[in-house]
Amino acid sequence: MTTDLTRQAAHEMALALRDGSVSARDLAVAHLEAAERQNRALNAWLTIDRPAALAQADATDARLAAARRDGPAAIAALHPLHGIPVALKDLISVEGGQCTAGSRILEGYRSPYDAHIVERLRAAGAVFLGKTNMDEFAMGSSNEYSAYGPVSNPWDLNTVPGGSSGGSAAVVAAHHTPLSLGTDTGGSIRQPAALCGIVGMKPTYGRVSRYGIVAFASSLDQLGPFARNARDAAALLHAIAGRDERDSTSAPIPVPDELLQLPASDDEAAAWLRGKRFGLPREYFVAGMDPDVERRIRESVAFIEDAGATVEEVSLPHTDYGLAAYYIVAPAEASANLARYDGVRFGQSRRLEAADFIADYLATRGEGFGAEVKRRIMLGTYALSAGYYDAFYVKAQKVRTLIKRDFDRVFATGIDALVAPTSPTVAFRFGARLADPVSMYLSDACTLPVNMAGLPGVSIPCGLSEGLPVGLQLIGPAWSEPVLFRAARAFEGVTAAATWRDQEPTDLGLADDASGPTPAQRAAARAAR
Repeated sequence: MTTDLTRQAAHEMALALRDGSVSARDLAVAHLEAAERQNRALNAWLTIDRPAALAQADATDARLAAARRDGPAAIAALHPLHGIPVALKDLISVEGGQCTAGSRILEGYRSPYDAHIVERLRAAGAVFLGKTNMDEFAMGSSNEYSAYGPVSNPWDLNTVPGGSSGGSAAVVAAHHTPLSLGTDTGGSIRQPAALCGIVGMKPTYGRVSRYGIVAFASSLDQLGPFARNARDAAALLHAIAGRDERDSTSAPIPVPDELLQLPASDDEAAAWLRGKRFGLPREYFVAGMDPDVERRIRESVAFIEDAGATVEEVSLPHTDYGLAAYYIVAPAEASANLARYDGVRFGQSRRLEAADFIADYLATRGEGFGAEVKRRIMLGTYALSAGYYDAFYVKAQKVRTLIKRDFDRVFATGIDALVAPTSPTVAFRFGARLADPVSMYLSDACTLPVNMAGLPGVSIPCGLSEGLPVGLQLIGPAWSEPVLFRAARAFEGVTAAATWRDQEPTDLGLADDASGPTPAQRAAARAAR
């Protein structure tokens, strides 16, 4: 175990907290100092709440002290996240705190209540460090669409971390926190996890309550964890999952304790692969995929086979229609969800007084929303309009059913999980895709079918391409999160000796330079070339 507290895994921190060799305040201070020192270079945090974090840490230490007095049973009863720092994407409601969703239209808004997952994390004893940057209203694949400036990838400060949960991914990769939470509507956890070289899971739709979360597309959004290893990500999912009566889409499915029982031994973890069957969908090797990324994926498949698993090629024939269907369904739902930001119900701080209510409404939304949000609202409104609803929206929902049937058919053959690329490329440079929205949308080609089908998927690091991380995606049937995490942990076991596993994000040291350029300045310099 390293003596640098920010380099320890969350499960290592949990052991140290329980034996009294470290305090929750020690952990909070170490991570807060790293975040405050490097955030100018990364712009990954929208707010770092030192006073609240230290108050929570002190309360956690008091509960730990009481548990030690009560004996081993009381210590064992504490959740594994007790005293562990966590970062929250800035569309998660925390009572009294900001919740901007990366948009100017919610600037100054303070949430009057806690989201369900915040309630669950408070009960577990987690310590909230602050809120992370994100693409506006979770619409984006690069974190360049935030109204508060882009986020830099700690592996290369001139590249993006992925989106929309790029801030949540970057702070974990940069060791500002061991754990964070994001949302995934079309790949917004898995894709930034891949680009930042960490673990990120999108759970089954309904596994985690969406109560208290700013909505993008309600039938697709799902909350999920980021961590630097499978054990920590599984523990975070265990803490936030479960039925919530305030969310009608929250499923009454028990939270599996297997999420807390992943093996500590690499050999034991790797042994799980023997006799397992994996499918390799041919359609996920999309046109334009980086050849080196494909090599890393196929090398990973070979590792899995060498450990005793069977990997067979399968077909998901309607995958090619997923991108088009998604960009009808998601904008249509966004068009409805974002209607509330009108300067009356929400967005009062950005309200612009005009000649009449309609002019006021249009001016407020025109000023408060960014270009990408406006683009998707227009697409969605068009798809839902009279004369086009049946031609576009209804047809897209039918395609969605066909995508789900493809997955069902494959899993019915006894396949334990699918293995596929997470992103067709590694992290790309600022501005590389801003002028071509379709090119940006193709970043999610390998992830969004999972959202359309409501299935769980996890991205795990599988190597480097030109010094930047590559992500391997594991996809399972509904409610198979324990299996996916066992598979992820097994892959960690079979690749434990790989040299890339010990490599720090390449540009992390540069982030310590307080006089260096910000991500916005880097992006502007590139655009000026």
